[in-house]
Amino acid sequence: MTRKRKPYKTYPKEFKLEAIRLMEKSDRPASEIAMELGIRRNQLYKWKEQMAKKGDVPSSQRGRPRKGDQSELATLKQEVKLLKEENEILKKAAVFFAKELG
Repeated sequence: MTRKRKPYKTYPKEFKLEAIRLMEKSDRPASEIAMELGIRRNQLYKWKEQMAKKGDVPSSQRGRPRKGDQSELATLKQEVKLLKEENEILKKAAVFFAKELG
């Protein structure tokens, strides 16, 4: 019997920032703050680390941005990648058919 995995719980950016602020400003242990907020203690530390590395915590949106939300540069990079792959396929096909004719 297989069990279905619970979906990840996502938290708004404001919640994450407030949790980090509570952890840094409070003299209470992180485990107590985490229990009060209903999250795991290591999640607080993970958010704090992300804040230190990137200067911001990730938003609650998961995965890649939708096509409409992508920047023009990202769209063009994706198109170039696809065109390069197609070009490689055509080169291989040309070599194959050249051997067949010759």
